[in-house]
Amino acid sequence: MLRAVERVVGTLDEALDLEALARGAALYHDDPETTPAAELRSDAALVVPADLCLPPGVAEAFLPAGRYAKTTHRGAYSGLGDAWARLMGGWLPRSGFRVGAGPTYELYVNDPRTTDTDDLLTDLCLPLAGA
Repeated sequence: MLRAVERVVGTLDEALDLEALARGAALYHDDPETTPAAELRSDAALVVPADLCLPPGVAEAFLPAGRYAKTTHRGAYSGLGDAWARLMGGWLPRSGFRVGAGPTYELYVNDPRTTDTDDLLTDLCLPLAGA
C-alpha cells in the first residue's frame, strides 16, 4: 500500500504544490476490535483546501461534520497504536461518549521527510455520539 500512496502523492505533487496545500491523513472505516484483520478498510488521503481543483482521476471524499475527540501523538508513527489504545480504552469509557458514525482518522501535522522522528505530530480524531 505504501508504494501506491507514494505513487499517488507523486502524481499529485506534479500537478499541485502539495508542500503548501495538503496534509496527509489516514481514514479507518472499521473497528479492529470487532472486524477481522483481513476485512479492515482504510484509506490514505490528503486534506486539501475546498476550492482546490483536483486533477482527473483523483477521488474526493468528505468527512461528516460533528463532534470529535482529538488527541495529539508526539513521536514515531510506531507509537500510534498505543495512542489509539489510550484514547479508545482509557479516555472514551470515562467520557460518557460512545463512538459516533463515520471513520476515525489521523492527520499528519508535519512532514516525516523534514521532521525528526521524536518531533512528529499526529492528530487522532474519533467521531463521538452521546453525552
